[in-house]
Amino acid sequence: MDTIALQESWGWLLPLCAAAYLLGSISSAILVCRLFGYPDPRTQGSSNPGATNVLRIGGKPAAALTLLGDVLKGTVPVLVAYGLGLSATAAALVGFCAFLGHLFPVFFQFRGGKGVATAFGLLFPLHWPSGLVAGAVWLLVFGVTRISSVASLLAFVAAPISLWFWLPTAFWPMAALTVIMVIRHRANLAKLLSGEELGFRGKR
Repeated sequence: MDTIALQESWGWLLPLCAAAYLLGSISSAILVCRLFGYPDPRTQGSSNPGATNVLRIGGKPAAALTLLGDVLKGTVPVLVAYGLGLSATAAALVGFCAFLGHLFPVFFQFRGGKGVATAFGLLFPLHWPSGLVAGAVWLLVFGVTRISSVASLLAFVAAPISLWFWLPTAFWPMAALTVIMVIRHRANLAKLLSGEELGFRGKR
């Protein structure tokens, strides 16, 4: 790619990041709960507007729809970035902005979820082998512990490590995402250390 084309592609970065943030700010959990007539997920269960809490509140159909919406919020911006010829670094930054939108949604008083589904949604189109690594770690850890938060955190510790070896230009945005995800799960970590994070096996 010549210098002019490179400059033109990076000229898309700022508007794409803004659009990705706004897309991420659309809370699938809140909208799905309104659609089904369920309470605001920020006031029920774990108070997290995400698919896992919607599953607790309203069951599998509502949770599946929430999960789909959250995944697409990460997938679509990255695909658009690649489609416009942006680099992996730029695509990762665009996806990262969608992740931030999910966590701090401008449309819902900046009270968002923890971003796991959106993070998976951006990781697979960004670099599908790393997505498979993270997905495999999630399945393995969840299969052993039945604790979604532990599985999610370890999956997104594995993701930047995988990118470091396969797609190092996308490492830093994903590493930043992982750090923020760990911070967002601090309450889960505290419960885990105190023995209160029982997981799905303990809640049945």
